Amino acid sequence: MSGEETRAALTRFYEALSQRDGATLSRLYTPDASFEDSVFKLRGPEIGKMWMSLLGRAKDFSVSYTIAQAKEKTGVVEWTARYLFAGKHPVVNVILSEIELDNGLVARQVDTFDFPRWAAQALGTPGKLFGRFRWFRRAVSKKAAAGLGVPPKP
Repeated sequence: MSGEETRAALTRFYEALSQRDGATLSRLYTPDASFEDSVFKLRGPEIGKMWMSLLGRAKDFSVSYTIAQAKEKTGVVEWTARYLFAGKHPVVNVILSEIELDNGLVARQVDTFDFPRWAAQALGTPGKLFGRFRWFRRAVSKKAAAGLGVPPKP
């Protein structure tokens, strides 16, 4: 897979995300893919469940992205998600995705973002006060995982 093919695969992925197309996103992962960020650590079909749920609930959702790097089978994408969390808290989340591809599908995705900043925006006062604490992050992860019916991040 060339750098151009990687760029095309990443563009397909982030265009589906920007169009809130969770079904297409689900199909763009390998069956045994892994996904990890500050809240989730998922494998296989759990990833598609996450996207379907998050995109289905998101209000005023938009995405902008820049493919920062597209090499043979790997890429780095800087993207920003804007949405209303719980329908009332405006969030601007800046995310760095490191992606490994297998035959044009995402095999591994690790997203990094500033959890305390996100928590302050999404969760208001509790997020501002406790967002930097590990116990708070685990509590948020547990609640989010329960909402998706997937195991919480260890």
